[in-house]
Amino acid sequence: MRTLKEPEERRNEILDVAYELFSSKGYDSTSVLDILEKTGIAKGTLYYYFKGKEDIMNAVIVRILAGMMEKAGAVAIDSSLSVHDKLLQVISSLHLDESQGKEILEHIHNPQNALMHQKQLEALVQGVTPILSTIVEEGVLQGLFTTPFPYESAEMLIIYSQIAFDHPSFNSEEEAVRKVSAFICNMERILGAETGSFDYMRQLFN
Repeated sequence: MRTLKEPEERRNEILDVAYELFSSKGYDSTSVLDILEKTGIAKGTLYYYFKGKEDIMNAVIVRILAGMMEKAGAVAIDSSLSVHDKLLQVISSLHLDESQGKEILEHIHNPQNALMHQKQLEALVQGVTPILSTIVEEGVLQGLFTTPFPYESAEMLIIYSQIAFDHPSFNSEEEAVRKVSAFICNMERILGAETGSFDYMRQLFN
C-alpha cells in the first residue's frame, strides 16, 4: 500500500531524488521516468508538483539558494564570531561549487538559462543584502569600517562577488591573482576598511 505523505514532504522527496540523479547521471541523462522509478510515485503525482524536468531542476536550484541564505542568516546572528569571521563565512556561502553538483552548476550557466540565472542572482541579492548589511553595521559600530552606506555597500559587494567569481574561468594564474587582489582592494574601499584587513579573503579563491 502506497504511503500517504504531506504535499511538502512529497515535493521535497522528488527534489531529493532529482538532485541525486542530476548529480550522479547528469541532467541530460536523467529522464522523468528515472525520477518516477526512484521515488515510486505516479506520473500524475509528479506533474501535480512540477511542469517537467526543467521545472524540477529550477526548484532544486531555488532550494539550494534558500539554504545558502539560511546559512548566511545564522552566521550573521552568531555572537561567538567576529565581524571578519562573519564576512568570510557569508561571502563563502554565496557561491555554488562542484561539491553541490557539477551538473547543477552547468545548468545554471547554460546560455539558454540566462534569464533564470538573472532571476536567481536578483533573488540572492535581495535575500542576502539585509543580512550582510547588519554585519557591516556591526563593523562600523566597532570602528572597523567607516562607510556611511552599510546597506548599499553590502549590496555592491554581493553583486561584485557574484559577477566576478560566478563560475570563474581565468586565462592564467596571474589573471586570477590580479582579480582576487582587485576584489579585496575594492572591498576595503567600499567599506572604508584598513588596507590589508581583508587579505584573509584570499583563502576563498585558492
